[in-house]
Amino acid sequence: METFERKALSNSAVIPFSATAAVSAANGGYEAVRFNAMKHGILSRLVVLAHEDGGDFADLLAALIEEHKPAGMTERHLIEELAAIIWRKRRVLLAEAAKINEGLKNVANNTKSVMASAAPFQHGLANENTRLSDLMDETPEQIAETQRDAELVLEATRKASAILYKGGPAAYEKAVRALRQDSREWWQSQIEEKEHPATAEGLACFIRESLDPLCWKAALEARYAPAIKAQALGEGLKPHLLEKLNRYETHLDRKFERTLAMLLKLKELRSR
Repeated sequence: METFERKALSNSAVIPFSATAAVSAANGGYEAVRFNAMKHGILSRLVVLAHEDGGDFADLLAALIEEHKPAGMTERHLIEELAAIIWRKRRVLLAEAAKINEGLKNVANNTKSVMASAAPFQHGLANENTRLSDLMDETPEQIAETQRDAELVLEATRKASAILYKGGPAAYEKAVRALRQDSREWWQSQIEEKEHPATAEGLACFIRESLDPLCWKAALEARYAPAIKAQALGEGLKPHLLEKLNRYETHLDRKFERTLAMLLKLKELRSR
């Protein structure tokens, strides 16, 4: 028997935890436990997959060992079970995030449907030029700023249109000045490309056919941006695809509870 124990120790085989605890105490507690966390025990060597970070699992196992201080291989095995369950729950969360991201990616490619669904009784909301992925990245503050800017552009456009409708001396120059900078630059490009003449009639036609519809859609989209974002997130979740993951997570929770109960019961029996 003594020969077998010496051979096991020399080959770094499974060591009773009382020995590792002594090493831990001599070398500063947690760090020593972490060092030995995956060296001893079958589960520790099998639960971490090749592409996963063994150091993270070692930290998790070492923390559980420090918390529960097992007094033998049975208790240590139960602690390894706890670590393995927590590790698997981590995978469940990763899988859940991947499913949600996949759903959001599919939703982002279907902007027209998402926007119409976000405000089903609002006509003309869908905008083929909208990048839903950009909208999803915006903070509430950025959305509010976009709303204000879109309303100001629409207001300036309609002010210019009203000036042209009223007419009078220098109506064209006043209307151009009333436009926002981006709108003026677009109008200038229309003149240079000879799409419209630089006249009151040409500007009125440009506003009526191009600028006003675009500004109105942009303002409408900005107004409903929170609803559009919520709709996209809702469609991207797809709860039916997460159902199996949720059932597996529930199974892991119950297994964790049973394992922890067994460990606490053993510790209670040992303390009597």
